[in-house]
Amino acid sequence: MASTTDLRHTEFNGELTSSKKNKMANKVTVVLGAQWGDEGKGKLVDLLAVNSDIVCRCQGGNNAGHTVVVDGKEFDFHLLPSGIINQKCKSVIGNGVVIHLPGLFEELKKNELKGMQGWQERLIISDRAHLVLDLHQQVDGLQEAEKGKNSLGTTKKGIGPTYSSKASRNGIRIGDLLGDFNIFEEKFRTLFESYKRMFPSLEVDVEGELARYKGYAAQIRPLVKDTVSYLHKEIRSGKKVLVEGANAAMLDIDFGTYPYVTSSNCSIGGVCTGLGLPPSVLGEVLGVVKAYTTRVGDGPFPTELNDETGQLLQSRGHEVGVTTKRVRRCGWLDLMVVRYTALVNGYTAICLTKVDILDTLKEIKIGVGYKLNGKEIDYFPSSMTELSNVEVKYITLEGWACNTEGVRDMHKMPQQAKDYVMAIENFLQIPVKYIGVGPGRDSIINSL
Repeated sequence: MASTTDLRHTEFNGELTSSKKNKMANKVTVVLGAQWGDEGKGKLVDLLAVNSDIVCRCQGGNNAGHTVVVDGKEFDFHLLPSGIINQKCKSVIGNGVVIHLPGLFEELKKNELKGMQGWQERLIISDRAHLVLDLHQQVDGLQEAEKGKNSLGTTKKGIGPTYSSKASRNGIRIGDLLGDFNIFEEKFRTLFESYKRMFPSLEVDVEGELARYKGYAAQIRPLVKDTVSYLHKEIRSGKKVLVEGANAAMLDIDFGTYPYVTSSNCSIGGVCTGLGLPPSVLGEVLGVVKAYTTRVGDGPFPTELNDETGQLLQSRGHEVGVTTKRVRRCGWLDLMVVRYTALVNGYTAICLTKVDILDTLKEIKIGVGYKLNGKEIDYFPSSMTELSNVEVKYITLEGWACNTEGVRDMHKMPQQAKDYVMAIENFLQIPVKYIGVGPGRDSIINSL
């Protein structure tokens, strides 16, 4: 009979193996949007990717849009991690991401034409990630049309219906596409028939789509693997992993301005569930904050500026959605929003972007409190009715009225700009580590 060991009486000599030491010491860095998205996360990821071995996307789909400027060339990413530009690191699309394969291949082709090379050796896709089908995109549009004036202003990229399929357990994963194609075909037909019952006007060339996906299966197969075991192995071996959040905390399906949100958890929880990482491996959590506030689509926006200042921020900041091409709504920086998302995400530091857009203003306001029905509140309202009716308390700071784009040292920043940064730090009690002062990858100040 084989002997067994009673672990209760096993002695521990106090030494850890080197692999266990590495596992404990090596922490994953996370970059998250702290407002309603479009804060400039891609630029920070591009900067940090230089010293990273792996860059990961953990949630969302091609409804996200990140722009990175390298050597005067503008790269737009929707599904791909921004770090894919860095030829020295791998890019992982995790299980929590929903993938529209036609969109992915189009994105790869467009960026290839701009000079991105060698992605075939650097891109890794989770076999557990769900597929966004063209029929999901059609359904997205039909659902929005059905809501009429109560539509949510979605990107109509099929993201919501795909996550809905996932939750309903009739979704289709990358692994299904690469497995028995007969089973994939059965799932596809079942999903189409289910939607057809809900939306009789839905028209899909089922046979054509199945033939197309058979071709996609051959194209995608070399890129797919079990990313959970891959990431854990790489982290244990000492590799530096960077996670790039898509969307932003105020678009989180649980903590955002529901129902004007995306369909995934774009807060810290989505990092764990979207990649299969335990909280114990997470280290630095960088919250990316635009120096003013913007949002695309509908929903309450307490500090919105419907005046010349708002138009100035929009034009100087080129505030047009990367994915939707919609003009973004603009307003003053709202620190009630950032403080709330900091509670949820636990930022260890802030990256403050687009400070240079404020260069021409003589006066700058920051939202530092809310009043509801005449009484100051110390929480961020979950009710959209309440949020629509809050009165914002502002502090007013003197503007610096000079160009900051060429500054690369915090000591050389105008004193008024330093005061602006200090006001943010003092309110949030979180250090501002990076300051963005231009679109280029080098237009950033490390202030710590």
